[in-house]
This record gives sequence, structure tokens and C-alpha cells, in this order.
Amino acid sequence: MPSRSHPRESHLSIRNPRSELMSESLQSLIDSGTKLYLDSVEPSEIDQNLKWGAVGATSNPAIISGIVKAGGFDDRIDALLSEGHDDEAIAWALTDELVSDAEKKFASIHESTAGNAGWVSFELDPILEDPDQSFSSADIASRYIELGKQWNAGHTNRMIKVPATEAGLLALEELAAAGITLNVTLMFTADQYHAAREAIWKGAQRAAESGVRSLDQFKSVYSIFISRIDVYTQKELPNLSADAQGQVGILNAKRIWKENQEFWADKNLKLEQELIFASTGTKSKDDPPWKYVAALAGSDIQTNPPATNEAVDASGKKFTSEVADMPSQAVQDEIDAALDIKAMHKFLMDEGVDKFVKPQRELLAIISAKREELTKQA
Repeated sequence: MPSRSHPRESHLSIRNPRSELMSESLQSLIDSGTKLYLDSVEPSEIDQNLKWGAVGATSNPAIISGIVKAGGFDDRIDALLSEGHDDEAIAWALTDELVSDAEKKFASIHESTAGNAGWVSFELDPILEDPDQSFSSADIASRYIELGKQWNAGHTNRMIKVPATEAGLLALEELAAAGITLNVTLMFTADQYHAAREAIWKGAQRAAESGVRSLDQFKSVYSIFISRIDVYTQKELPNLSADAQGQVGILNAKRIWKENQEFWADKNLKLEQELIFASTGTKSKDDPPWKYVAALAGSDIQTNPPATNEAVDASGKKFTSEVADMPSQAVQDEIDAALDIKAMHKFLMDEGVDKFVKPQRELLAIISAKREELTKQA
């Protein structure tokens, strides 16, 4: 796959057949070379974003719990209760159904792009990473492998989402060797990206050698979180200059994007191995809501929250490719001198695991409350 700093024709040729109502701003973002994914599997949001040109979606427990909490699933929960399922089984059944429904909506895009787009991510059980539990990394990795195979079975455009924790990284090679398409999430630093990429590539080659999956069908994505890094630097590095503050997450993502381009350039693969630019919603009221969308326009995948896509739609802004444009050398040097990568990695991963675990526990609590409510009504 040739290296590129500008969108290739293959990107420009990905057209969503239902995007006739797309705004000029979102159209310009897609024309710049960006694949637009939605950070939700809520049915009406998917329908709207399909019209806007989205070609994929991601899910996580926070998204699922929000959908369930909003109502509309009481009848389904009631049916699952009557079948004798416990809260955990019900939570995963609802997750599977919501993701499966989203997969159906993106299936034609997956088919028309031969697997280069049209994916929906399914996140594995976050509670495995709960630090209050005494599982070893090896035990968690084994469970990820088991669950990955279970939830992947029978699906053609489902990506299995695995966190870039110690245990998650340990699981990647075996999952890839089993022919499973992976989205590595909770990724902040280049060392996580390197470990994930090497493990998946080794597994993909094993899958090809064993006849499980041809390299022509190999697809992988790496979710680089952005805005959380800038929240961290605003608190921990308050003395960064105005030019550098708020640019750390963007610089980090662009550097990893460049490495990713260079690594895959000589592998002659049919499908693109891409970054997902995640955590693209701005956290500062002083930033326009499309700050990260604009800075990373031009390549790979942006998985934007619904509100961010709504803001882009209404912005009237014309987006052009900026992903290969680095901050000035002076800004890069200032950031490199001030930033302790290891300290940032530890802080953001500890925070990220907490944010990874809590929503699943909240989802289970919502299911439990629905159980009580529906039992009383009966």
C-alpha cells in the first residue's frame, strides 16, 4: 500500500449511497479523505449519520447503557427476564442486538468496499480490567481471546474492540491469528501503537499461513485518543505557551499517523490498516467543536460523537486535508521538552481503565433496576 500524505482515490471513491442529504461541510470532510464513523449505535443516530455519509460505527458500554436507560427496551428486557437470564446475560444480549442491527445498516458499504469500510465495533467485557479484581494479565488475555472468538462468530462486518492494556495487548496476536478483525482502543501513546501493530501483524501472517484468512482480507484499526491528552496537559503542564497548549493530542496523533503510513507502505495489502482518531469531541469551551475534526481531516477514520457531527454539519466550514501538516518545529520542541510521556501514559491509562469499567457496571445496574421495575409491574 503506497504511503500518502494526501487522500487516495480509494478514499474518495467510498460513497455512502444514502448520503444525499449530507451537508456541504461534512461532504468536504469526506472529500478530504476522511472516513466518517459514528461513535454510537443508537438506531436513529445511525440513520441520521448514514444520511450524512458515515461509513461505520463504534460502540461501548457507555453508549449501550445510555440507549437502555432512555427506554424502549423494556419489552425486550421483560422477554429476556422471562427466559431466566441474569443481568449480565441481558446486558450482553442487548449489546449484541444493537451492534448487529447497526452492522446490517452498514453491510452494503462493507460489501461495496470489499471490507475497507462498513464496520461496527463490539467492545469486549471491560469488567475484566477492574483493578479491584485479582485476575492476572495472562488470565484476562485468555478471557479476551475466548470472548473475541465468541462475539465475532457469524459476523462479517464486526470489529472486536480490545483495549491497549497489558492484558489486551497480550491477546491481540492470537485474536488476529484466528482471523478476527480488531479495533485496538484506549490508546494514547506510540509505544501502545507499536505493541498493538506488531502483535496484530504477526497474528495476521499466522492466519494467512494457516489458511484461516488471506492477507487480502486483513484489516486492522488503532484508536488514538486525542482530547483527553489535551485535558491532561492543561492541568499538568499549565506553563505551555499558548501556541503549544491544546496541540499535544493533535501532534501525538499526527506522529503516530505518519508512522502508520510508513509501516504499511511496503506490505502490498489490499485493505488499509488505519488509525481511528477517537475522543474527537472538544472539552474546552474556548475551542470550536470541530477543532480536532479539522486538524485531522484528510485520512483514515474519525469516530465522532453525534454532537460533534451535528456541529460540523451546522458549521458551514469547508474542511481540507490537514493531517500531514505538523505544528511548527518550535511548538514540537517545546512539547517534547515539557512532556513526560511515561507519566502521561500512566495517568491516562489509569483514568481510561476507570472510564472503561464504570459504564459496564452502570449498564448492569440499569438492567437490575429495570428488572425490579418490571417485576413490580407484573
